[in-house]
Amino acid sequence: MPYSIMLDAGHGGSDPGAVYKGRQEKDDNLALTLAVGKFLENNGIDVLYTRTTDDYLTPFERARLANEAGVDYFISFHRNSSPEANQYQGVEVLVYDKSGIKYQMAQNIVGALGELGFREIGVQERPGLVVLRRTRMPALLIETGFINSDEDNRLYDERQKEIAQAIADAILGTLNEETIEEPLYYRVQVGAYRSRENADRMLYQLLDKGYPAFLLHEGDLYKVQVGAFQQIGNAINMEQRLRNEGYSTLIVTK
Repeated sequence: MPYSIMLDAGHGGSDPGAVYKGRQEKDDNLALTLAVGKFLENNGIDVLYTRTTDDYLTPFERARLANEAGVDYFISFHRNSSPEANQYQGVEVLVYDKSGIKYQMAQNIVGALGELGFREIGVQERPGLVVLRRTRMPALLIETGFINSDEDNRLYDERQKEIAQAIADAILGTLNEETIEEPLYYRVQVGAYRSRENADRMLYQLLDKGYPAFLLHEGDLYKVQVGAFQQIGNAINMEQRLRNEGYSTLIVTK
């Protein structure tokens, strides 16, 4: 069964994003999103999009579309901006936290873009971003250079096809590594419900408290779990933290 990924072109419609010398971030985001999607589709990935035209969606709507589609991954495309023109340059990828396959994928994307000439800012934790906090699957937000950096724009324009290929290759390479290695993760389960409504209620309660919670649908049960830890000690620490807040927990593996 192929992987499914929802690609999200940031901003759109009445929201142009960052603007520099008439250049609008929303247009760059959409062009790169569609180009990456094409490469992924050609490699057997089931690709869905939050938008393929110049439309505006709120961050909550973008997360909702991904959750309702039940995709395996969510990747949002943006461009950075600084207070002053040509103040900064480089690429970075934002994640909810530095754990699990999303962190490995983010590192691979940064490295791939660095090979094309971009300065590597790195991978940053941004748990407050709605599209990273509200999505129930591994999620990334790619900042493909600064839109008000002439050097980043030169690279973006001259090597756009290579950029799309590099991002797609980094994604595919990460998925191939996961398939081959099948790492063991420890997760803290907070509840298992037959009712989706009850599971969602618990999920959003945890998300609102800042926990990296997600929902799994297995058989006839909706399971609310927190984290994905390769070290059992980290899972135990998370379990204790949740128990201290009154939750009934169970460590499971995947």
